[in-house]
Amino acid sequence: MFEGHDPYLVALSVVIAILGGYTGFSLAARIRGAPGVSHRVLLAGAAAFLAVGIWTMHFVGMLAAPIPADTVYLVLPTIVSFLICALVVGISLFFVSIGEPSLRRVVSSAVLLGAGIASMHYVGIHGLAGHFAIEHDTPMILLSILIAVVTAYGGLCAFLARQDGIRLIVSSIAYGIAVSGMHYTAMSGMHFVPLADGSQHHAGGLAASQQILSVVVALLCFVIAAGFLLSLVPDPRRQAMAAATIDPVAGTTAGVAQASWPEHGLAPLPRPMSAPLGGLGQPPRAAPAPRLPVEGANGTHFINSADVRSVRADAHYTRVHDGTRERMCPWSISEAEAQLDPGLFVRVHRSHIVAIPHVTFVRKEGDGAIVELDGPSPHRVPVSRAKIAEVKARLGLARRHAQSAAGLGREA
Repeated sequence: MFEGHDPYLVALSVVIAILGGYTGFSLAARIRGAPGVSHRVLLAGAAAFLAVGIWTMHFVGMLAAPIPADTVYLVLPTIVSFLICALVVGISLFFVSIGEPSLRRVVSSAVLLGAGIASMHYVGIHGLAGHFAIEHDTPMILLSILIAVVTAYGGLCAFLARQDGIRLIVSSIAYGIAVSGMHYTAMSGMHFVPLADGSQHHAGGLAASQQILSVVVALLCFVIAAGFLLSLVPDPRRQAMAAATIDPVAGTTAGVAQASWPEHGLAPLPRPMSAPLGGLGQPPRAAPAPRLPVEGANGTHFINSADVRSVRADAHYTRVHDGTRERMCPWSISEAEAQLDPGLFVRVHRSHIVAIPHVTFVRKEGDGAIVELDGPSPHRVPVSRAKIAEVKARLGLARRHAQSAAGLGREA
């Protein structure tokens, strides 16, 4: 398979595929927990890095291959090959990032992505121009397409799975090796046949030399490496969250000098106080549900209410966030509010319920506020103006503010 290939460029192509996969997957892992614009930006970034990684790996592999010296690359097919790759990667990630994807949707997206990767490869191959014709072995074509589909399925499963450091690294390595395997499998079934009459295959059209392609590929390698290094930079917000440790005895956040509501920036919070389950004259409340049902690709699963960070209304259903991603719950927002423990959960907005013990930061924003919830993928939830006072009281901010004001009054 690697006969005649430059081993250093082959190794570089595999590394590029792994780095592109790692950067793309690290962005994709945050998509399902990100709201609105952030969701679209992360989706575009993940698709871009995965597509650039696949395409760059392909052309590094082409530079490593023993192709005729006078070969040039037609610009139009080369650009089209990249557009095909970017399009199918973006569509596939979009389909599996909306809602809780079914097995059929994941398989369909994998077939689309695999066919797109194979199409990108063969369109790029037929962008080669020179005094030769290109022939392919049919069994190797079918095998390369199969490898591309299986690779795509594995990549999408890695995208949907919970991601931690080790799993992300292993998924990226497996993905990079598989994508490279698809390319070199297809290359092993490709043959250059010299043209007897000396004519030029694919003559005409704007073309680029191997030297120009090398410069373009080098720049894209730099982009992938830069994206990979940036993905390793610690998030300052997460560092601040880790630093804002809670004192279990005093019930306050270490290092907090004051608890007044901040006008700008995020403020670390003291340990929240649980509200009573009922009050005088109120009917007794049913026991809170210990688990919440969520829909998965192969049936209904259950997650502990202690792991729930927030619940968001979605038409007649809700989306439950467990600190990593959102999953569909068959309950309505009102049913969820009635089932959850009011000592731990509070309705902060007509469309949002949050778990008070998981609130790590709060910030005033416009007439309302924003709270941030902890977890591997921290996310923010809006607080309506009518709920600000209740949220402050549940978090202990109103009480501490009142005590500070009373202390100042006594000193005066």
